[in-house]
Amino acid sequence: MNFDLHNVELVGQQTPDPLRFAFSRKKSPHAGGMMHSVKGEDIQISLEEAHALAPANTLAPRCLYIHIPFCRVRCTYCNFFQYASSSSLIEGYVAALREEIRWKASQTWTQAAPFQAVYIGGGTPTDLSAKQIHTIVSDIRSQFPLTPDCEITLEGRVNRFGLDKFEAALDAGVNRFSFGVQSFNSHVRRSAKRLDDREDVLKTIQTLVSYNAAPIVLDLLYGLPYQTLDVWQQDLQDYMESGAHGVDLYQLIEMQGLPMAKMVEQGKLPHPADTQMKATMFDMGVKFMARHHQKRLSVNHWASDNRERSIYNSLAKTTAEIMPLGAGAGGNVNGCQMMQTRDMDTYKSAISERRYPVTMLTMAPSNRAVAAEVKSGFDAGVLAQSKLDRVAGIGTFEALIPLFNAWERNGLVYLERGDEAASDTGIEVVSVAGGGYVSLTLAGQFWAVTLAQNLIEVLQSNTPTGNSNVIKNEATHVAA
Repeated sequence: MNFDLHNVELVGQQTPDPLRFAFSRKKSPHAGGMMHSVKGEDIQISLEEAHALAPANTLAPRCLYIHIPFCRVRCTYCNFFQYASSSSLIEGYVAALREEIRWKASQTWTQAAPFQAVYIGGGTPTDLSAKQIHTIVSDIRSQFPLTPDCEITLEGRVNRFGLDKFEAALDAGVNRFSFGVQSFNSHVRRSAKRLDDREDVLKTIQTLVSYNAAPIVLDLLYGLPYQTLDVWQQDLQDYMESGAHGVDLYQLIEMQGLPMAKMVEQGKLPHPADTQMKATMFDMGVKFMARHHQKRLSVNHWASDNRERSIYNSLAKTTAEIMPLGAGAGGNVNGCQMMQTRDMDTYKSAISERRYPVTMLTMAPSNRAVAAEVKSGFDAGVLAQSKLDRVAGIGTFEALIPLFNAWERNGLVYLERGDEAASDTGIEVVSVAGGGYVSLTLAGQFWAVTLAQNLIEVLQSNTPTGNSNVIKNEATHVAA
């Protein structure tokens, strides 16, 4: 297998502080690879064929993603904003969405097997009325086959999320709530165009938690303007004080063209944290969660009790199929990876004509499981030889040992060789076929997406012995 071990973009810098300086910056929130694009009318033909067939494996996990493309206010860092919330626009959209739900629920692919997770994301789904939330969730539950323990998540913000909406969602069957708090600090929140101050946010979350009816999960973002280390420490403390059942710690990814970048350029906001500061904040977050005995579910997600499972977020990084519903939704069905149009009029017109409202379609290669295994493994913090070799071919892990060694020298991973596993006595060396692991260090966890992307690109450009298929890999992108 060919790769350049002198390329610092691949192996990282050799530095006493790999957490902060292994790479220059994180370039993307997700790892991914190349796929074959489908154009023109072939999009409709391919999708009609995909939905008319049952999945090849009816036991494989799959999910539903429903996109609600409305927000009352656009946050300065957000790339998902589509439409400002208005009652008339939302009403027309919900009608079209319900029509899409009825149409797609009747298809062969849909009814062939149950769904393990449903995620209603955006946008801000909690901008819907209590009745609209109840109606959409009820439609999903009555028309789609769901597993008995199906996780049904409603995403949103606490602003104007009254108990009427909460109780309507619970009554309809929502059993998990995810709120994008980002920061509790009132000044940080206002600068990011987040509504409500710290006291109101804490009070609302504590009230929802007190119902003891479903897991309440928070997103916290680190690296925002005005978010000092002291502010970040208080954000972590506030998570504990809120009583929430789980939390994601996400790194701010700066993108050109977003309101934040423009405001910084105009001098209206200070620069957000640089990579080294964000690495420090990640370090603080990991140590804080360990000190408070939070259960770690992935490199950036923790739970305070066993009710928080994060099923959708975990499955989205695997080969699980995801049916998209709504304008701007993304998913994959029977090897078709798709993004639905973000344009409201185009979406409504397509649904009324029973045409798939898809603007981008790519076909997954036969070895798409390879990229999924890399992404899910690095998200969990460990890549297993047995799992990688099962999808990429025997010998793949061994062929990558020089790269793993370079990462280990640079403080990013721990490499465990199957033939180096010692017995409990410390004397006998036990050979374990396929028993190798690459475990991420703290620095590796911070750079997990970068490492996963680099490994996917290496596998794309090489053909390990015994497996001529490991050339191209899938990029899974689902709006959530």
